[in-house]
Amino acid sequence: MNAKSFYNRVWRWHFYAGLFVIPFILILSVTGAIYLFKPQLDRWEEREWRGLSVSEQVSADTQVKAALARYPGADFISYRLPQAESDAAMIRVSKGKDDKHDVFVSPSGHYLDSIRPKDRISSTVSHIHGSLLLGKWGSYLVELAASWAIVMILTGLYLWWPRGGNGGLRIAGVLWPRPGQKGKRLFWRDLHSVTGFWVSGLALVLLLSGLPWTQLWGDAFRTVRSELGWTDEKPQQWTSGATLAVHGDHPGKSHHPHHVESMDTPVKPEQESGEPLSLDRILTIAAKQNLPHPVIIQPPGAPAKFGPPNGPDWLITTDTQNRPLQRKIWVDPVNGAVTRQESFADQHGIDQIIGYGIAWHEGQLLGWVNQMIGVLTALALLLVAVSGTIMWWRRRPKGGLGAPQKPASPPQKGVIIAMIIAGLLLPMLGLSLLIILVLELLYFAAKKLIAKQAV
Repeated sequence: MNAKSFYNRVWRWHFYAGLFVIPFILILSVTGAIYLFKPQLDRWEEREWRGLSVSEQVSADTQVKAALARYPGADFISYRLPQAESDAAMIRVSKGKDDKHDVFVSPSGHYLDSIRPKDRISSTVSHIHGSLLLGKWGSYLVELAASWAIVMILTGLYLWWPRGGNGGLRIAGVLWPRPGQKGKRLFWRDLHSVTGFWVSGLALVLLLSGLPWTQLWGDAFRTVRSELGWTDEKPQQWTSGATLAVHGDHPGKSHHPHHVESMDTPVKPEQESGEPLSLDRILTIAAKQNLPHPVIIQPPGAPAKFGPPNGPDWLITTDTQNRPLQRKIWVDPVNGAVTRQESFADQHGIDQIIGYGIAWHEGQLLGWVNQMIGVLTALALLLVAVSGTIMWWRRRPKGGLGAPQKPASPPQKGVIIAMIIAGLLLPMLGLSLLIILVLELLYFAAKKLIAKQAV
């Protein structure tokens, strides 16, 4: 297969990948850009429960009683340490796996309001981003789109690579649009290819860092992680695969579903001798740990975010999306001694790499800088999608699709091997390629049969 035939084949793959992926790029770019600001969204949503009077403060235990009084029969799941003294405490209670409420109680112990975690703005955005509000099948669809988006980017980079140019390296139209173009077609082509080049690296990072949260790839990776001993006997600190189908959350922080075992009804702790410490005493210990907000305190036996329910100790942790800053501290419920600690550095190296990727993906690794880069990446992807659509629409023949012609010669062995490797690394891509191959074989077999009958 000559160079021109290979170029046409790559162009054909790029065309069909783009045609399928562009609608998803539009949705995922917008929702992803919004979710980057989850901390700000949550804070805005809680604006009415901040800056309250502190003239008649009550104990944290009294605040918990006020929350449980509002939901008789509910279990106390966690207490979020107020960021400021005048902020309401957020107390999570549960009457079942799918009936959780974040209850806001004033410093004076009065019930203010409540919100279900799944009804938050950020949670709704994450459900759209992770599953298109279609549950498990939507998650499969997003994974399929992400796999083909990787194909689109890699084939696009090949098409972008400068060729010819009187023996020299052509910069204009490659690294920046050519000035003074004649005709809108050249303008849109340069805008599409140049923007695509500059955003390709960031887009690939986002796509690859999102794979551990997916259905098929995420489940496969969890199996590999376990079989190769990468767990260090610690539960996976992100959600993926089957757990996403069960809980419908977005992977990662609240960006994705929690581990199945973590969401069961709390296990009641065994009775211990001695007088147990009050929640206020545990809060005092938590305040000395200098953990980043939000600081979450869970009682003995409460369900952990990942892994099995908490043991007989109190658990103090931070729910920050900047995963390298996450820590867990277990406190004896009687004497207040720290019985165990875990930090990001204690995780396996593979888990740390994924943790960095998740923090970047959610826009929290580098603070506002990360958020701005994420927004620019989303805008660039939108520009690539829109310019590609305009290019296709302007050049397509009337009543036709306008796809590049299929090369007459069969693909080289190298291309076939590359497709097999890609299909193994990206299972949804491999599955879709097999379906395309079967449909193509059936199409040509039917076409051949019709031609034979016509004779």
